[in-house]
Formats: sequence, structure tokens, C-alpha cells
Amino acid sequence: MNASFVTDWNMIPAVVSMAASGPWPSFDEEPHERPVFKDYGGGESIWPPRLALLAGGLATRLRPLTSFMPKSLIQIAGEPFLAHQLRLIRAGGIREVILCCGFLGEQIEDFAGDGSRFGLSITYSHDGPQPLGTGGALFKALPLLGLRFLVMYGDSWLTEPVEPVWRSFLDSGKPALMTVFCNQNRWGASNVEFRRGVVVRYDKRHPSPAMHHIDYGLDALDASVLTHWTVPVFDLAEVWSGLAHYSLLAGYETSERFYEIGSLAGMRETEAVVAASPRVRRVLSFARCSSPPPQRDTQVV
Repeated sequence: MNASFVTDWNMIPAVVSMAASGPWPSFDEEPHERPVFKDYGGGESIWPPRLALLAGGLATRLRPLTSFMPKSLIQIAGEPFLAHQLRLIRAGGIREVILCCGFLGEQIEDFAGDGSRFGLSITYSHDGPQPLGTGGALFKALPLLGLRFLVMYGDSWLTEPVEPVWRSFLDSGKPALMTVFCNQNRWGASNVEFRRGVVVRYDKRHPSPAMHHIDYGLDALDASVLTHWTVPVFDLAEVWSGLAHYSLLAGYETSERFYEIGSLAGMRETEAVVAASPRVRRVLSFARCSSPPPQRDTQVV
């Protein structure tokens, strides 16, 4: 059976199990705890979708800066990076965000609250005592996300318009879509082989000369891809690799490069870009004008 002809994505686990040596972990016919999706009125394909924002990493490359603060709350251009990112998400048309938090996630929830001050509705999904990885965090959040949703990383500054990516996912007929950028190994190692609108290979550990693209950090996913996953801790890279192996991963090519705060060099570069954004300058200017005047220090020393 050719997996590329599957149209019922609930059959993906059965298809994958046919290749015991394939890139996927083992599946059960019935998962131990199948997620129960909320009834959102049947509008799962209607714009705008919900967006999962993955902000649960340990950020070990940024320690000691992130020993007591999650990466999302690092100050970038005068504010926690998360504030800039949430405003950018809202400007892209998204209204509902599920924040997947891990280490020090309570600080993120204290800062962002219900999202109303960013024009968003924010719900939280916490890893718990054990880091779940990007895949495990998404699996835990599935009941909040619905049947189809977008995925973005909490350390990324992405300027590609979101709606065309979503429309391309719906039109692709595939269970997932990855936004890709022709990187040519300029900003990190290229890890995607992309041909005619399809990601045919994805591998972060074993790049090949045929890989000219890199994952941009904005993806779309059908929940059925994850509902049969039985390993509690896993990385989304495993999911993308498996889907690409079976030609089930659509690709959307962007001409916009990505920025990230996952390293000190990336932070400096991202801060310069964020600070130069007209939207960010307006927000910070308004904040300065709205803040109370400084109090004169009358203490005699």
C-alpha cells in the first residue's frame, strides 16, 4: 500500500507500522490516553486557527541567563521577547494561542495572563514535572487545540504572513505542512530536502548535499498525526522525519529569513531587527509616554 494515497489520516499509524525499520516509534492500535477534543462548532478549517506556541525548553545555551527565567521572558528591545512575539502573532490575524510551557512556565503565565492585553485569548498547557519535548508538549495540548492548528516556537521572530501558510496547508491534502526557507547553510545547517511543494526528507543530524532548505519555524498539523503516539517524551523532529519519509509533509517556501533568540549571537541579531520594527517602535514610544514621570530623589546623602 502506498502511504501517499492515504486520505483518512487516522490510518497513518497502521500505514507506518508496515515499515518496522522506519523512522517512527511504535504505535498501539488504541492509544493509552486518546485526547478528547473540545467541540468548537465544526469550524476547524476556518480562518483563523488556533496556534500552539512552544515555550517549554530549558534554554541551556543561554545559561546562566535562563537559570531563573524562561527564554521567552528575556528582555529584547526594552520588553520581554514574548510581548513582541504575541503582538506579531496578533497582527498576523491569530486570535487564540495555546502556550505550551515547561521550565519556569508559571512565570510565563504570570506575565501573559489571559492574553487580553495583547488582543489574544491565551490558554496554557504545562509539561508538569518532566520535560516532554516539543512533540510531547503538543500531544498534551491536543485537547485545547482542536483538529487542525498552527505551531510556532517561542524563541522565533517570523515575519512571513500566516494566513497563506494556513491556506496552503488546507489545499495540500496532506496531514502536515512545514514552512521552509532556502537557507544554503547560511543560518544553521540546512536540514530539508524540498521538491515541488513537498518535504521529501527532513534530518537535523545527517544533512545531505540535496538539502538546501531549513525549517522556518511555522508549521500546520492535523491532530490525528499525534493521537496514536504512545511515547510520552519526544521531539517534533521525529514527527517531521516520519511524515517526510512517507511523502506526507507538504512544504510552503518563504523568502523571509527567520530570527531567533536561542543563542547569544541570535539574541543580538534578533534584538536589532525587533528594535527596528515600526510596530515595536510605536509600542515602546506609547509606553514611554504613558508611564508616570520619575520621582525626584530627595534623600540627603
